[in-house]
Amino acid sequence: MRHLVGDGGQRRDRDRRLRLDAPELFLAALLADQTIALKGAGTGAHDRYGRLVAYVFTTDEGLERSLQAVMLDGGLARVAARVGSYGCATAFWAREQNARTARRGLWADREATLAAQSATALLQKRGRSVLVEGTVVSVRESGGTIYVNFGGRWSEDFTVTIAKRNARMFTAAGLVPEQLAYKRVRVRGVVEERGGPWIEALRPEQIEVLEHRAEKWDPVPGADVRQAQQPL
Repeated sequence: MRHLVGDGGQRRDRDRRLRLDAPELFLAALLADQTIALKGAGTGAHDRYGRLVAYVFTTDEGLERSLQAVMLDGGLARVAARVGSYGCATAFWAREQNARTARRGLWADREATLAAQSATALLQKRGRSVLVEGTVVSVRESGGTIYVNFGGRWSEDFTVTIAKRNARMFTAAGLVPEQLAYKRVRVRGVVEERGGPWIEALRPEQIEVLEHRAEKWDPVPGADVRQAQQPL
C-alpha cells in the first residue's frame, strides 16, 4: 500500500484500506452463527497453492444462498481464474460486471483492472493474481504453445500462452484461440515475467471476450510484425 502525501491523499488511502478490508468484515458478519455447505468446484481437488477448491453456501431452513454470488454482487470479490466450468464463469462474470458498472466495492479502485499495454505496471504485479484488459493484436503458434499477443514486441509486451494440448478444451467452451486476434478480452491469472509480462491460461474461463469485433491493430512504429517470432 503506497502512502499518499497530504490530507486529501491520506483520506483516499484510508478509503482504499476500508474497501480492501470490507470483504473480510462482510464475511465475518455473513457467516457468524451460520451453517455452511461446501460443494466441489469441479476444477480438481486443490488449487495452485494446494488449497481445497469449493463453493460456499449458507443454509437457512433448507434454502441455500451462494456466498460467491453475494460477494460478487457487492463488488467484494472478483471471479477467480479457476471457476469450474465456462458456463459457471459466464454467470459469475455477469454479476461481476454489474458491480463494476456501478463501481461498487473494489471496482471503485482504478487499479482493480490493469491495461494490457501497461507492461511496467503488470511486471510490478509479478506473482500475483491480476485482471488484465486489452485488444489481441495477433495469435501465433510455436512448438507446443499458442501465443496470444497484445503487442508487436513479444519480448516486451504482454502475452498470454495456451498449451496446444489444451486447445481442444478451449474450443469446446466456444473459445477458439486462433480467433482471438483483434478482439478485446479480459484475462485472469497470475502474472509472471518471460521477457515481458505473461499469463499462462490453463482453462478457458481465464479469458473473457468483451468485444467480438475490434478495429484492426496498427503496429507500433518500427516493429516488423511479419518477422516477429515467438521463443521456442
